[in-house]
Amino acid sequence: MKSHHWPWTFLVFSVLGVLLLLAGIAALAGMLKGVHPLFGDDMAGWALIASAVACFLTGAFPLVLRRLAEQEGA
Repeated sequence: MKSHHWPWTFLVFSVLGVLLLLAGIAALAGMLKGVHPLFGDDMAGWALIASAVACFLTGAFPLVLRRLAEQEGA
């Protein structure tokens, strides 16, 4: 049986996505208002969450390509 390993790009973008998601939730909750003036706006939290989704989708792309290549036997 062939061992499956995760592409490093998937891991990196997943970690970045989790960090951005946590920061976005914290910004929406108002916990980052004293860190930077831009975090005082509610849209900053939504922008961080949108960036997290983009990171998750970017990381999923090489994972899907790896799985397709494994199905073809490459």
